[in-house]
Amino acid sequence: MGRYSRLRRIQRMDPRQDFEQIYRWIVHYEFPRDYLHGTSIAFLRDYGVPRISRLLDRTQEFERAGQKRYDDTVLLMYEMVREGMDSEHGRAAARHLNRIHGRYRIADEDFLYVLATTVVGPKRWIDRFGWRRLSEQETESLALVGRRTGEMMGIPGVPDTYAAFERFHDDYEREMFAYDPANRRVAAATLRIMASWYPAPARRLASRVALAVLDEPLLEALGFPPEPRRLRTAVHRALRARAVLIRLLPARPERFPRRPEARTYPFGWTLDDLGPHWAHARPPAPLPDETPPGQPSARARPSAPPIPPAPPAPRQETR
Repeated sequence: MGRYSRLRRIQRMDPRQDFEQIYRWIVHYEFPRDYLHGTSIAFLRDYGVPRISRLLDRTQEFERAGQKRYDDTVLLMYEMVREGMDSEHGRAAARHLNRIHGRYRIADEDFLYVLATTVVGPKRWIDRFGWRRLSEQETESLALVGRRTGEMMGIPGVPDTYAAFERFHDDYEREMFAYDPANRRVAAATLRIMASWYPAPARRLASRVALAVLDEPLLEALGFPPEPRRLRTAVHRALRARAVLIRLLPARPERFPRRPEARTYPFGWTLDDLGPHWAHARPPAPLPDETPPGQPSARARPSAPPIPPAPPAPRQETR
């Protein structure tokens, strides 16, 4: 298979009908590592919003079981799409996801922003550091997977195009990004998780490399100063050199998809393994389109009214 053979097949497809297949090719064949890198950056962006990071800080999920929390988030998305989002397995994964979130009162716009980061984050990372840019069909497939996920979660007003996701994402950040001590605590816990993937002598450098690819509005909201220009330049050049090298390699064969490698589950996982232990005591609610006719639409999670953004706290410059 030629390096661009799969892309040519994708360009002949209709993302409205084939978005799940195109998404699987992005995640498992064309950009497996870049998609995960973009998703990791999306996690950090969530922490730039004080009311999101305060909730995560209160749960202490990242402090107590950060690697599991990271793995579970990636694996739940994988399980939803693995056999098709509307397969029985995909629906079971969506019910389990809703059961986990059902414990918390979270504003719909916060849910929508977190969802938007999983669409916009990978797209922007791949276009910047991937071996090629995403095609129009691939871009819209990311958006349509995001839209279907939002529908299954019962989130109102989910965009149906990438442009609409991106517009909401950027508008929300302009309004809601602000420094809070919880932002820094949750971000620092996540950076420790990412750094732990490397040998101990390289962990401090790994954290600094992660910070070197973040934009200044996000760094300010997280309470981290920008890394020196020399380091940022070196990291960006190294990532672009990696992209050139990958472009010269043959395409990944169909028989060798790259699947998630969860450090929490070295011997494999089941759907019941994913999420905090208390979630299994909560009965799963039907998905919004499974509500019987004549009954009000079931919400798998308590809704919360929009909350005005908190005033920014004084920034802490300690590293």
